[in-house]
Amino acid sequence: MSYESNPILDKLPEHLKQYIKPQNYEEYTAIDQAVWRYVMRKNVDYLSEVAHQSYLEGLKLTGISIDHIPNMYGMNRILKEIGWAAVAVDGFIPPSAFMEFQAYNVLVIAGDIRQLEHIEYTPAPDIIHEGAGHAPIIANPEYAEYLRRFGEIGCKAISNAKDHELYEAVRHLSIIKEASGTPQASIDDAEAKIEELQNNMGEPSEIALIRNLHWWTVEYGLIGTIEHPKIYGAGLLSSIGESAWCMTDKVKKVPYSIEAAHTSFDITKPQPQLFVTPDFAYLSQVLEEFANTMALRKGG
Repeated sequence: MSYESNPILDKLPEHLKQYIKPQNYEEYTAIDQAVWRYVMRKNVDYLSEVAHQSYLEGLKLTGISIDHIPNMYGMNRILKEIGWAAVAVDGFIPPSAFMEFQAYNVLVIAGDIRQLEHIEYTPAPDIIHEGAGHAPIIANPEYAEYLRRFGEIGCKAISNAKDHELYEAVRHLSIIKEASGTPQASIDDAEAKIEELQNNMGEPSEIALIRNLHWWTVEYGLIGTIEHPKIYGAGLLSSIGESAWCMTDKVKKVPYSIEAAHTSFDITKPQPQLFVTPDFAYLSQVLEEFANTMALRKGG
């Protein structure tokens, strides 16, 4: 077994356990630790003004330190107090598996950390994005329940071959972008491939629609009022550049609704608009509204 188990992880089915890998904490270098400290100090200072209050409270509650990369064992000892667990995985995993982990109250954390030259933002999942972005907010019980329910509903969404092709293309881009020495031409080709796929997806599948909801809430969500929103999305919480950019007038703020499911996103570019939910309870309301449109409820 590549991880230290606990009662929550014991409930995971075998097909999910295949994605879990050891964190190998001793392999983090002094530079890796310095990258963590730099991003966290800069982020926490700025986010104390613009993030939802659950973020700073959650950093303490989930045992995430500004001074060193979190150790999965230590995190799990604390997370079990709020009914959750964390596992290390290798970068992107299929969306249905990611959501099923959430349904079991398990947070999936990529063990890698971004390179120094990508310190402000990386398209690849890394421990800053997931450890410092996703983990703190789950200390809020209302949001944690939304995440669990999202996983439960999302893992039953129907996908098609194009969804899988897009997932593979995004995974490929994230790997080559984070690898040192990748020629710019290779990155340009990979981005063009994603753009081509995104523009030719045809009728969106259930998984494509629920991925949109996930993106505009869990990853890039704002909360509060249109005039004075706060950040709760992990993609914004973990990016020095985007957390500042999203608060400017250059990014349109839209009231959150089921329409977000029909608003596609481009992972390779900054987001032109973001959705604002009045509170966390409303996220669950929209999720149930979406679930009522799915085959699992309607049949067929």
